[in-house]
Amino acid sequence: MSISVASDVREAREKYVSMGVATPPLVVDAAEGSRVRGDDGRWYLDWAGGIGCQNLGHGPSAVVAAIHEQVDRYLHQCFMVGMYEPYVEVCRRLAAAFPGPGDAYKSVLVNSGAEAVENAVKIARAATGRPAVIAFERAFHGRTLLTMSMTSKVAYRRTFGPFAPEVYRSPLSVDGLRALLKSEVDPESVACVVVEPVQGEGGFHPLPPEFPAALKTLCAAHGILYVDDEVQAGVGRTGPMWAIEHYGVQPDLLVSGKSLGGGLPLAAVTGRPALMDAVHPGGLGGTFGGNPVSCAAACVVLDTVAAPGFRERSEALGVQLRTGLDTIAMDSDAITDVRGLGPMLALELVDGAAAAAVVAAARARGLILLTCGLDGNVIRLLPPLTMSDEDCTFGLEILHAALREAAH
Repeated sequence: MSISVASDVREAREKYVSMGVATPPLVVDAAEGSRVRGDDGRWYLDWAGGIGCQNLGHGPSAVVAAIHEQVDRYLHQCFMVGMYEPYVEVCRRLAAAFPGPGDAYKSVLVNSGAEAVENAVKIARAATGRPAVIAFERAFHGRTLLTMSMTSKVAYRRTFGPFAPEVYRSPLSVDGLRALLKSEVDPESVACVVVEPVQGEGGFHPLPPEFPAALKTLCAAHGILYVDDEVQAGVGRTGPMWAIEHYGVQPDLLVSGKSLGGGLPLAAVTGRPALMDAVHPGGLGGTFGGNPVSCAAACVVLDTVAAPGFRERSEALGVQLRTGLDTIAMDSDAITDVRGLGPMLALELVDGAAAAAVVAAARARGLILLTCGLDGNVIRLLPPLTMSDEDCTFGLEILHAALREAAH
């Protein structure tokens, strides 16, 4: 027997769904544009986007049309059984969008960001013949064993060890990395460093302006590959297609996911043929990797984000959000920092309890927010980049009111 919309989904969730999956009290039964509808019929402004998976909003018409067209053709054709156009077309678009000269790049498509990070490590190890991986403080790269080993937050790692070997963690500085390469791991054994251009779950910390170029230089000196994890920060989230474009650095491998599939599961690793082809045939793949329906959606997503005017609109949204957040921060003693890159912005609060109270108050007023950071004290904003100025203003007003309410 299925659970109808009118039934108590919350009660059924308690009975049938693992408590290891954390959920808020909200039950969603519809979504459109920048809003989702709860089972009580109320519409909420959505600034969570399924954790950064809806950069174009819910149900963009061109994406939905492409999905319907592909569904009518076929739902699944494993690429390792028979090639199909949607997979190849996503890879062609990723090559054209890669932050480097020309379009001589190849990709592999998988299901999730964590899976893509794992495959990037596999590719780096195959290409270099080296085992070690370096990640950074406050990093989040996923919840699989390897990516959890790379992730820097005890809450995600508690009770799940032992962890994958040959994973090292560095402070987010070149001096800190140099020290690590002297004290903990021989640089000649390091296959790659993996770094987010904006640390997402770690608290929405953009990389320091000089860091990516210095990191790339240090990596090149030791034959270490630079892996750019754009799972949350990419696909237009910070303005340009990829957040690394703000820094003018070309990574060796780029990992994408989340909004890439327009709401469907899809992720990718992209890089030069010399690297991507270093893996033996059959060494990469997966049953559902590059599902044709997800790929049909991704083709439209990539075309939309690459279209003239999209970056300008995203950056204008970022300015509007940042101006509003700075104004709000001047009126709140609970806010200790406003930071981010483009429209990928966050408020840091005094502690996790204050952030949780603001999120609850905002939800009661009709705005969905998420927290992040090692202490859970950062409120991150992941609104659709297609959001109207009016919705942006409305959301900021709710956020401001929620901060005032939580302070009393």
